[in-house]
Amino acid sequence: MYIIMEYILHTWTRGLSMNKISEDAKVLKVFYRRKVITVDTLSSLLDSSVKTARRRLKLWEAYTSYNENGRYYTLPDIPEFDANGLWSYRSIRFSKYGNLKQTAIQLIRLSKAGVDAAEMAELLAIPVRSFLSAFQEHSGIRREKLQGRFVHFSAVDLEYNRQRDHRVSMTRITQLPRDTEAILILVEMIKNPRLNAEALSLKLTEKNCAVPARSISNLLAYHGLTVKKTPQVAS
Repeated sequence: MYIIMEYILHTWTRGLSMNKISEDAKVLKVFYRRKVITVDTLSSLLDSSVKTARRRLKLWEAYTSYNENGRYYTLPDIPEFDANGLWSYRSIRFSKYGNLKQTAIQLIRLSKAGVDAAEMAELLAIPVRSFLSAFQEHSGIRREKLQGRFVHFSAVDLEYNRQRDHRVSMTRITQLPRDTEAILILVEMIKNPRLNAEALSLKLTEKNCAVPARSISNLLAYHGLTVKKTPQVAS
Protein backbone atom coordinates (compact mmCIF):
# COMPACT_ATOMS: atom_id res chain seq x y z
CA MET A 1 0.00 0.00 0.00
CA TYR A 2 2.68 2.44 -0.99
CA ILE A 3 0.05 5.06 -1.96
CA ILE A 4 -0.85 5.59 1.71
CA MET A 5 2.75 6.20 2.72
CA GLU A 6 3.42 8.42 -0.28
CA TYR A 7 0.29 10.42 0.44
CA ILE A 8 1.12 10.86 4.14
CA LEU A 9 4.64 12.07 3.33
CA HIS A 10 3.44 14.36 0.55
CA THR A 11 0.65 15.99 2.54
CA TRP A 12 2.69 16.23 5.74
CA THR A 13 5.31 18.32 3.91
CA ARG A 14 2.51 20.64 2.76
CA GLY A 15 1.49 21.39 6.32
CA LEU A 16 -1.82 19.48 6.55
CA SER A 17 -2.88 18.52 10.05
CA MET A 18 -2.14 15.01 11.23
CA ASN A 19 -5.85 14.53 11.97
CA LYS A 20 -6.72 15.22 8.34
CA ILE A 21 -3.91 13.00 7.07
CA SER A 22 -5.08 10.23 9.39
CA GLU A 23 -8.66 10.52 8.13
CA ASP A 24 -7.54 10.30 4.50
CA ALA A 25 -5.30 7.32 5.29
CA LYS A 26 -8.36 5.51 6.69
CA VAL A 27 -10.26 6.27 3.50
CA LEU A 28 -7.38 4.86 1.45
CA LYS A 29 -7.52 1.65 3.47
CA VAL A 30 -11.23 1.35 2.61
CA PHE A 31 -10.34 2.01 -1.04
CA TYR A 32 -7.80 -0.84 -0.99
CA ARG A 33 -10.32 -3.17 0.59
CA ARG A 34 -13.01 -2.37 -2.02
CA LYS A 35 -10.51 -2.31 -4.92
CA VAL A 36 -12.74 -0.04 -7.02
CA ILE A 37 -14.80 2.98 -6.06
CA THR A 38 -16.94 5.74 -7.57
CA VAL A 39 -16.22 9.42 -7.06
CA ASP A 40 -19.55 9.85 -5.23
CA THR A 41 -18.66 7.08 -2.79
CA LEU A 42 -15.22 8.58 -2.25
CA SER A 43 -16.76 11.99 -1.66
CA SER A 44 -18.99 10.45 1.00
CA LEU A 45 -16.07 8.64 2.66
CA LEU A 46 -14.01 11.83 2.70
CA ASP A 47 -17.01 13.87 3.83
CA SER A 48 -16.06 16.34 1.11
CA SER A 49 -17.32 17.78 -2.17
CA VAL A 50 -17.06 15.78 -5.41
CA LYS A 51 -14.51 18.33 -6.60
CA THR A 52 -12.27 17.56 -3.62
CA ALA A 53 -12.71 13.82 -4.18
CA ARG A 54 -11.59 14.25 -7.79
CA ARG A 55 -8.50 16.14 -6.61
CA ARG A 56 -7.66 13.22 -4.31
CA LEU A 57 -8.00 10.75 -7.18
CA LYS A 58 -5.65 12.84 -9.27
CA LEU A 59 -3.18 13.09 -6.39
CA TRP A 60 -3.32 9.31 -5.91
CA GLU A 61 -2.86 8.80 -9.69
CA ALA A 62 -5.94 6.58 -9.78
CA TYR A 63 -6.93 4.67 -12.92
CA THR A 64 -10.35 5.28 -14.47
CA SER A 65 -12.39 2.38 -15.82
CA TYR A 66 -12.69 2.29 -19.61
CA ASN A 67 -16.18 0.80 -19.43
CA GLU A 68 -19.17 1.63 -17.19
CA ASN A 69 -18.94 5.22 -18.52
CA GLY A 70 -15.67 5.73 -16.66
CA ARG A 71 -17.49 5.79 -13.31
CA TYR A 72 -15.05 3.63 -11.37
CA TYR A 73 -11.54 4.24 -10.08
CA THR A 74 -8.79 2.06 -8.68
CA LEU A 75 -5.42 2.83 -7.12
CA PRO A 76 -2.30 2.23 -9.24
CA ASP A 77 -0.88 -0.65 -7.19
CA ILE A 78 -4.15 -2.61 -7.06
CA PRO A 79 -4.53 -3.90 -10.65
CA GLU A 80 -2.62 -6.94 -11.89
CA PHE A 81 -2.50 -6.06 -15.57
CA ASP A 82 -2.28 -8.88 -18.12
CA ALA A 83 0.03 -9.03 -21.14
CA ASN A 84 -2.26 -6.59 -22.97
CA GLY A 85 -2.16 -4.08 -20.12
CA LEU A 86 -5.75 -4.85 -19.09
CA TRP A 87 -7.31 -5.75 -15.74
CA SER A 88 -10.87 -6.40 -14.64
CA TYR A 89 -12.60 -6.47 -11.29
CA ARG A 90 -15.89 -8.28 -11.67
CA SER A 91 -17.36 -6.57 -14.76
CA ILE A 92 -15.38 -3.33 -14.33
CA ARG A 93 -12.41 -3.03 -16.67
CA PHE A 94 -9.24 -0.95 -16.49
CA SER A 95 -6.26 -0.31 -18.74
CA LYS A 96 -2.78 0.90 -17.90
CA TYR A 97 -2.94 2.95 -21.10
CA GLY A 98 -5.80 5.18 -19.94
CA ASN A 99 -9.31 5.64 -21.30
CA LEU A 100 -11.04 3.57 -23.98
CA LYS A 101 -9.69 5.56 -26.93
CA GLN A 102 -6.12 5.58 -25.63
CA THR A 103 -6.33 1.86 -24.91
CA ALA A 104 -7.72 0.91 -28.32
CA ILE A 105 -5.07 2.94 -30.13
CA GLN A 106 -2.27 1.43 -28.05
CA LEU A 107 -3.52 -2.13 -28.52
CA ILE A 108 -3.53 -1.59 -32.28
CA ARG A 109 -0.01 -0.18 -32.26
CA LEU A 110 1.30 -3.07 -30.16
CA SER A 111 -0.50 -5.80 -32.10
CA LYS A 112 1.40 -8.23 -34.33
CA ALA A 113 -1.09 -8.16 -37.18
CA GLY A 114 -3.39 -5.20 -36.64
CA VAL A 115 -6.81 -5.61 -35.04
CA ASP A 116 -10.27 -5.89 -36.55
CA ALA A 117 -13.45 -4.89 -34.72
CA ALA A 118 -14.32 -8.42 -33.59
CA GLU A 119 -10.83 -9.00 -32.20
CA MET A 120 -10.89 -5.66 -30.39
CA ALA A 121 -14.29 -6.43 -28.88
CA GLU A 122 -12.95 -9.74 -27.59
CA LEU A 123 -9.82 -8.10 -26.15
CA LEU A 124 -11.68 -5.30 -24.40
CA ALA A 125 -14.76 -7.40 -23.51
CA ILE A 126 -17.10 -4.63 -24.64
CA PRO A 127 -19.52 -4.25 -27.60
CA VAL A 128 -18.02 -3.19 -30.93
CA ARG A 129 -20.10 -0.01 -31.11
CA SER A 130 -18.50 1.23 -27.88
CA PHE A 131 -15.12 1.91 -29.45
CA LEU A 132 -15.56 2.26 -33.22
CA SER A 133 -15.84 6.04 -32.95
CA ALA A 134 -12.35 6.11 -31.42
CA PHE A 135 -10.88 5.04 -34.77
CA GLN A 136 -12.59 7.57 -36.99
CA GLU A 137 -9.98 9.70 -38.74
CA HIS A 138 -7.38 9.13 -36.04
CA SER A 139 -3.94 10.14 -37.27
CA GLY A 140 -2.22 7.24 -35.50
CA ILE A 141 -4.35 4.52 -37.12
CA ARG A 142 -4.60 3.22 -40.68
CA ARG A 143 -7.80 1.40 -41.63
CA GLU A 144 -7.79 -1.09 -44.49
CA LYS A 145 -10.20 -3.69 -45.82
CA LEU A 146 -8.73 -7.19 -46.09
CA GLN A 147 -10.62 -10.38 -46.85
CA GLY A 148 -13.95 -8.59 -46.52
CA ARG A 149 -13.35 -6.98 -43.13
CA PHE A 150 -11.77 -3.77 -41.92
CA VAL A 151 -8.49 -4.14 -40.07
CA HIS A 152 -6.88 -1.32 -38.09
CA PHE A 153 -3.11 -0.95 -38.31
CA SER A 154 -0.58 1.49 -36.91
CA ALA A 155 -0.10 4.54 -39.13
CA VAL A 156 3.66 4.38 -38.57
CA ASP A 157 5.04 2.99 -41.84
CA LEU A 158 7.47 0.50 -40.30
CA GLU A 159 4.84 -0.86 -37.88
CA TYR A 160 2.17 -0.88 -40.59
CA ASN A 161 4.28 -2.91 -43.03
CA ARG A 162 5.18 -5.45 -40.34
CA GLN A 163 1.58 -5.78 -39.15
CA ARG A 164 0.08 -6.02 -42.62
CA ASP A 165 2.56 -8.67 -43.75
CA HIS A 166 1.76 -10.71 -40.65
CA ARG A 167 -1.99 -10.30 -41.19
CA VAL A 168 -1.76 -11.48 -44.80
CA SER A 169 0.34 -14.44 -43.72
CA MET A 170 -2.18 -15.33 -41.00
CA THR A 171 -5.07 -15.08 -43.44
CA ARG A 172 -3.40 -17.37 -45.92
CA ILE A 173 -2.62 -20.00 -43.31
CA THR A 174 -6.14 -19.98 -41.85
CA GLN A 175 -7.68 -20.22 -45.33
CA LEU A 176 -5.51 -22.99 -46.72
CA PRO A 177 -7.25 -26.06 -48.18
CA ARG A 178 -7.22 -29.34 -46.28
CA ASP A 179 -4.36 -31.75 -47.00
CA THR A 180 -6.53 -34.01 -49.18
CA GLU A 181 -7.75 -30.98 -51.16
CA ALA A 182 -4.19 -29.68 -51.54
CA ILE A 183 -3.13 -32.97 -53.13
CA LEU A 184 -6.01 -32.81 -55.63
CA ILE A 185 -5.15 -29.20 -56.46
CA LEU A 186 -1.49 -30.03 -57.14
CA VAL A 187 -2.46 -33.06 -59.25
CA GLU A 188 -4.85 -30.90 -61.28
CA MET A 189 -2.12 -28.26 -61.71
CA ILE A 190 0.25 -30.88 -63.13
CA LYS A 191 -2.42 -32.01 -65.58
CA ASN A 192 -3.43 -28.46 -66.52
CA PRO A 193 -0.49 -26.13 -65.82
CA ARG A 194 -2.08 -23.20 -67.68
CA LEU A 195 -5.16 -22.97 -65.47
CA ASN A 196 -5.45 -20.08 -63.01
CA ALA A 197 -6.94 -20.38 -59.50
CA GLU A 198 -10.49 -19.67 -60.67
CA ALA A 199 -10.29 -22.29 -63.42
CA LEU A 200 -8.75 -24.83 -61.06
CA SER A 201 -11.60 -24.22 -58.63
CA LEU A 202 -14.17 -24.90 -61.36
CA LYS A 203 -12.30 -28.00 -62.48
CA LEU A 204 -12.28 -29.42 -58.95
CA THR A 205 -15.96 -28.59 -58.47
CA GLU A 206 -16.72 -30.77 -61.49
CA LYS A 207 -15.03 -33.59 -59.59
CA ASN A 208 -17.13 -33.00 -56.45
CA CYS A 209 -14.32 -31.19 -54.63
CA ALA A 210 -15.43 -27.64 -53.86
CA VAL A 211 -12.40 -25.47 -53.07
CA PRO A 212 -12.71 -21.66 -53.34
CA ALA A 213 -10.32 -19.93 -55.74
CA ARG A 214 -9.05 -17.82 -52.84
CA SER A 215 -7.98 -20.96 -50.94
CA ILE A 216 -6.15 -22.22 -54.01
CA SER A 217 -4.37 -18.87 -54.39
CA ASN A 218 -3.41 -18.98 -50.72
CA LEU A 219 -2.03 -22.51 -51.10
CA LEU A 220 0.10 -21.56 -54.10
CA ALA A 221 1.35 -18.37 -52.44
CA TYR A 222 2.11 -20.26 -49.24
CA HIS A 223 4.35 -22.67 -51.17
CA GLY A 224 5.85 -19.93 -53.33
CA LEU A 225 4.27 -21.17 -56.57
CA THR A 226 3.28 -18.89 -59.42
CA VAL A 227 -0.39 -18.01 -59.55
CA LYS A 228 -1.82 -17.28 -62.97
CA LYS A 229 -3.87 -14.11 -63.16
CA THR A 230 -7.39 -14.06 -64.53
CA PRO A 231 -7.18 -12.73 -68.10
CA GLN A 232 -8.43 -9.18 -68.46
CA VAL A 233 -11.41 -8.79 -70.77
CA ALA A 234 -11.00 -5.98 -73.28
CA SER A 235 -13.60 -3.27 -72.90
